[in-house]
Amino acid sequence: MREMRRMRRIFRNDGRAVIVAMDHGLIDGPCPGLERPGETIAKVVAGGADAILTSYGVARRFAGELAGLGLILRVDGGATSLGNRSGSGATFFGVDEALRLGADAVAVSAFPDSPVEVESLERLAHVIAAAHEWELPVMAEMVPGGFDSPPDKRTSHAIALAARVAAELGADFVKTPYCAGFEQVIAGCYVPLVVLGGAKRGDEAAMLADIRAAMDAGGAGCAIGRNIFQAENPTAMTAAVARVVHRE
Repeated sequence: MREMRRMRRIFRNDGRAVIVAMDHGLIDGPCPGLERPGETIAKVVAGGADAILTSYGVARRFAGELAGLGLILRVDGGATSLGNRSGSGATFFGVDEALRLGADAVAVSAFPDSPVEVESLERLAHVIAAAHEWELPVMAEMVPGGFDSPPDKRTSHAIALAARVAAELGADFVKTPYCAGFEQVIAGCYVPLVVLGGAKRGDEAAMLADIRAAMDAGGAGCAIGRNIFQAENPTAMTAAVARVVHRE
């Protein structure tokens, strides 16, 4: 099946993936580390990244640099950091555009326990239905309470529920925050789970420890953005993450 072949371009034979998230320009424009996307891609490729999560513009303009990687295309979005980010967002691109770019999967976010819960879940379901007509995998980014939610929204119960809802809607794999008790999240979800990196932490050892704990619990990898491309040495940081994820 084409869907399985596309998943294998993202996940290695061990069933795990190091995904570098480079879709932040959709909200923050030329944020530090992404001013010159082609150079950043080259650095994370050198460090052993398996796949890139990025925007339509980056995927189209830097197709050559991305050629050896799995490609996950972000098809939804919301207001920029200049605007009002309280809305539910929208689907910006469709399956046709993703296939023309050679994407191996598409990414859509949903926000259980937020004011836009139903709208975001409906958007996710519609993208899944359209993508599966063409056997194109979907990564659901499930963040209880929304991207800027406080820690009390990101309990193991809330994350486990969010991940399971994504699977029930048909997502092929899920990107979600790591939390204490991540074993509960893994146990309740029957599709692969990758943990997101979130805001720049400034504590690389703690981040790597969380990734290791997620892998020990049964996680299928990670999707890390600012903590890689804003690192002092993105190549070395990617390599360090890859060693943890792939037990190298």
